[in-house]
Amino acid sequence: MMHAQTITDPGEEIKISFGYNFTDDSGEESDGIDNCHGIKLQRANNSFSCLSGAALSANATLANTNICNGLFGAEILPALDSPTSFRRIPSSQSFSRLDLLSSSLQSNLSILSGSPSSPSELPDDDSFSWRSTSAPRSDGFLNATEVKIAGGAAGEDRVQAVCSEENGSLFCGIYDGFNGRDAADFLAGTLYETIGNYLNLLDWEMEQESDKLSDRLGFCGSLHDAVEDGRSSIKVKDTSGNVNQGSYVDCFAKVEKSCDSFKQKVLKSLEQALFQAESDFLHMVEQEMDDRPDLVSIGCCVLVVLLHGKNMYVLNVGDSRAVLATHSDVISICNDEVLQAVQLTISHNVDDEFERTQLLKDHPDDPSTIVAGKVKGRLKVTRALGVGYLKKKTMNDALMGILRVRNLISPPYVSVKPHMTVHEISSSDQFVVLGSDGLFDFFNNDEVVKLVHSYILCHPSGDPAKFLVEQLVMRAADCAGFSMEELMSIPAGRRRKYHDDITVIVIILGMNKRTSKASTYI
Repeated sequence: MMHAQTITDPGEEIKISFGYNFTDDSGEESDGIDNCHGIKLQRANNSFSCLSGAALSANATLANTNICNGLFGAEILPALDSPTSFRRIPSSQSFSRLDLLSSSLQSNLSILSGSPSSPSELPDDDSFSWRSTSAPRSDGFLNATEVKIAGGAAGEDRVQAVCSEENGSLFCGIYDGFNGRDAADFLAGTLYETIGNYLNLLDWEMEQESDKLSDRLGFCGSLHDAVEDGRSSIKVKDTSGNVNQGSYVDCFAKVEKSCDSFKQKVLKSLEQALFQAESDFLHMVEQEMDDRPDLVSIGCCVLVVLLHGKNMYVLNVGDSRAVLATHSDVISICNDEVLQAVQLTISHNVDDEFERTQLLKDHPDDPSTIVAGKVKGRLKVTRALGVGYLKKKTMNDALMGILRVRNLISPPYVSVKPHMTVHEISSSDQFVVLGSDGLFDFFNNDEVVKLVHSYILCHPSGDPAKFLVEQLVMRAADCAGFSMEELMSIPAGRRRKYHDDITVIVIILGMNKRTSKASTYI
């Protein structure tokens, strides 16, 4: 269910603010259940009740970019540069392989990125749907008759959220660009569709495997029904007609193993989609770098969260974070329940001991791998999409004078290898906060969880993401010796001295009724 109302924000400092509240067809919040046995993920019950997103610019950026001869142009960016709410749009019935050189890509991206101002502007026919050329249609994950999408841009950050009530799934992406916004624009326009393509292929492959398994183990379907019905055992006859008492345990183990294997394959699909995005982006940079050599230095940190059923899949490259708030066994002095902050991501930068050690190990013959606390003296993060000049000598050579990295002995120095995890949501889990590193420059994980928790208790229908951004502005102003009004009067660009671009998404997890009544509005 979508809600909409106007935010009165003096000065319109908060450049993005969107909210979404989930209800099922009956209007009641759904309890999440695990549906991994079924392989196909059509209509798994959700484990989230609502989310909110907010962002604030610090960097001054151009109003538009023209990467790849205008692939991202006026049709997309105006919608991303203004506050947007969730809008309902038709989704393609299947995902084909993303063809970046297709003449029809721009119009497809314009539709799927939410740039039409209303559903009435969408074409009546399905000419914009991407037809699968590699696999039959399969209902699962991101395939749905309708999705609701929101997104926006703040400085060099991009944020995206896509929800399917039909499938009970939620996709969130935070793309923290640096040295320019082109890589973040690219991801905002393509990554969701690329991920959908790989997940659709996985769904089809798993369906084929499931059919083969059913041919060999026809009793597994009965076993699954029995487990769901709570029956304690099943007697299964083997090929000779004798009752095999061990078959129940063996088949159950196969089902459990299949479930774990499926989760890993989903993570692998997310990784493959990111690798595809990296390859496609660097290919585009190579085509354009003669005219725009600055493209070789542009990069982006990536944080993607995909919720389906009870499973939350997390992928990150760079230093954005996902922090889970879950109930611990500790009881405070006031007999209040204590929320524990659990970081689901790893910060990929030279301050991390493992990242620093691994980087030096990978380049034993280069004494200048880390200079002044940065990779080759240029970059704090050790993993990111883009930044081709630290990955390919030809791209570094495209830079002139002091911009070029000297002694690029053994590239690549920056990796796009992601950290990935899957978390099974329980009734103890309350919410998860996604944020670009600008948020964590001022708040640690525990402070973020405490702020959101206290706000939700006092304002169950409020906007916790916007609240976090406002609290950060207050702290940044205090650290700088300014009032909030004085800090916000400093124009973007100059204000980067006091805080980074900030992007926040708060997802309220709906497994527990204590949080199910919280909703967010725009």
